[in-house]
Amino acid sequence: MKRSERLVDMTKYLMERPHTLISLPFFAKRYNAAKSSISEDLAILKHTLAANQDGILETVAGAAGGVRYIPFLGKEHAEKYLTGLAERIEDPSRILAGGFVYMSDILGNTQDLRLLGELIATRYAYSEVDAVMTVETKGIALAQVAARFLNVPFVTARKRSKVTEGATVSVNYISSSLDRVSKMELPTRALKKNSNVLIVDDFMKGGGTLTGMEELVKEFDGKIAGICVLCEADFDKNKLVEDYLSLVKITKIDTHDKIIAAEPGNFLAQTDFDRF
Repeated sequence: MKRSERLVDMTKYLMERPHTLISLPFFAKRYNAAKSSISEDLAILKHTLAANQDGILETVAGAAGGVRYIPFLGKEHAEKYLTGLAERIEDPSRILAGGFVYMSDILGNTQDLRLLGELIATRYAYSEVDAVMTVETKGIALAQVAARFLNVPFVTARKRSKVTEGATVSVNYISSSLDRVSKMELPTRALKKNSNVLIVDDFMKGGGTLTGMEELVKEFDGKIAGICVLCEADFDKNKLVEDYLSLVKITKIDTHDKIIAAEPGNFLAQTDFDRF
């Protein structure tokens, strides 16, 4: 292969396997090239990714070393996207009964999902995450794409058991309306014991659903690696969770006058972008 061909194939191979250590001898054999040539190729790729703030290529020294691709977006990319997303969410037609916001078009857009997943993976790129958890149904696509960029499994808690999933563990939690008790459950085979779990959801109003997932993780003797939501209702101050990140914060909803205000959430301030 010519160098240009190697670079294209090497980039594709690494990006398809995020957080996976690939040895230099593997690439040397794959392209029938000298290790010195492979090292030069990787240096070009590393420089290009860093210059564009579009990912990190890590080199691990030693006999068992190699390179790994870390999905990681720069702050400029993140700020620009989340500011634009907040502006889109401010559309008055998104306001639904009960102070909820229509988000299905965003969660159904593959380009939005890719960027949202990469942003979440950026925040937790250097955290110990063994699995991503969400609850049915709207958060599934978001959790799946975040898990893809982190290269870990994702699990879905359900409100009703399915016979096809076998035995389950269930917990009771206070629903987002804060006035009734609901139940969610997870198959015993879905999550390994002592896992570090990243909880991801699409919308947080009171945080009751998130506390339910926290309790489920505890039932599996796991730890919470983090909690991240796409959108939080900041005007609802009665939150049941404290330590969480939001990509977008909705600061006001007036259902009568159809006024909605949104801005980037605390995600930007609590993410370390200085790794390039």
